[in-house]
Amino acid sequence: QVQLVESGGGLVQPGGSLRLSCEASGFTLDGYTIGWFRQAPGKEREDVSCISGSDGMTAFYTDPVKGRFTVSRDSAKNAVYLEMNNLKPEDTAAYYCGVGNGVCYKWDLWGQGTQVTVSS
Repeated sequence: QVQLVESGGGLVQPGGSLRLSCEASGFTLDGYTIGWFRQAPGKEREDVSCISGSDGMTAFYTDPVKGRFTVSRDSAKNAVYLEMNNLKPEDTAAYYCGVGNGVCYKWDLWGQGTQVTVSS
């Protein structure tokens, strides 16, 4: 079964850190564009980060998370990660990992999401 499963979300205080994981099954992530997007209640989807499938290394970030979030991949574990530091209340959202067969942020497959809540 082809699927993505996210984990690692939770409740964290402002300034804290979380590491999200996304494990793929039923296919290999190699060669695909992978990354993360988020959606808060009542708001539109926001693309957060992406690793280009063309070279598997070039990473992109939306401006609000630059310098705080780091996306990475582990081919051996067939997984992608999002390291989030200095979290802010505005980062509160459901986070989803996505996979695409082309340019960044055009997702063809995504997981069920993991909730991140930043609050004191």
